[in-house]
Amino acid sequence: MPNNLSNAQGVYAIATTPFLDNGEVDFNSVDKLSDYYLECGSTGITILGVMGEAPKLNLDEQKKLVKRYVKNLRDKMPIIIGVSNPGLDNLRNIAIEGMEMGANGVMVAGINGLKNDEQIENYFEQVVQYLDSIPICVQDYPPTTNVYFSVSTIEKVFSKYPQFEMFKHEDCPGHKKLTQLINSRENLGRKKYSILVGNGGLYVPQELYRGADGIMTGFAFTSMLVEVFDLFKKGLKEESENLFDLYLPLIRHEQQFGIGLAIRKEVLRKIGVISSSKTRSPGPKLDENDLEELERLLSRLKKNLETKSLSVPKGI
Repeated sequence: MPNNLSNAQGVYAIATTPFLDNGEVDFNSVDKLSDYYLECGSTGITILGVMGEAPKLNLDEQKKLVKRYVKNLRDKMPIIIGVSNPGLDNLRNIAIEGMEMGANGVMVAGINGLKNDEQIENYFEQVVQYLDSIPICVQDYPPTTNVYFSVSTIEKVFSKYPQFEMFKHEDCPGHKKLTQLINSRENLGRKKYSILVGNGGLYVPQELYRGADGIMTGFAFTSMLVEVFDLFKKGLKEESENLFDLYLPLIRHEQQFGIGLAIRKEVLRKIGVISSSKTRSPGPKLDENDLEELERLLSRLKKNLETKSLSVPKGI
């Protein structure tokens, strides 16, 4: 396990928050998910990410969820807590308690209303003041935050504050920006920070070729992402991309805005990792046509994997 987030490589799973059918947090499924991410070979885990339905949890639920995941995974893999919040006091509260429980760092995104570079720089300066020496992953995800980081702003923030140890790149289209960041971080005059990519895994092969250090996303078949990354790092780049291509229709399907989270949860339910595909209201719910569509995709994935004599995930 790396000593800090700046050394991060591999696959950091964005943890799902499982609910019972009545909407309560399903802690038994949290335990199963913890085991699942370990079995899949995840390097690390991020709790309360965008797809973890964090805004739908009250502060007490967030703390209990963090406590359970940390209890299960502490000393087994690095743990990052998503703490983005319009209120810096709330952000600080969950961050400090999470670190005291045994987490390794926190993830912070820009908040809606940051319209220019100066405002972004000022905001993250305040974040540092509130979080002091806690290691921070900055999330760049304009489709959900409406905050657009320029490369120069990222360079300024990361060169000024050593607490920023990881950058989660999810701008889209963003391959050129990724290359610029990888090139520029060598000239910061400080220790290197890690760059992980997300967007549901849609562009993983291209991003690995560009030099990304790893992947941070919640795609249901985490073990595939781990194998794709491992093959790439071993120099088996063609084999890595071929494996990814087999899963791409499902990755694309899961990445739909609005309904994507429900698809991800239904897959996790089908393979026996969580007990219910419930999303907390207001949230998406699959209808009969959606379920038939998903079943066709999973059946095709199984057939194509068998044709290539590759392992088929349990449950499909």
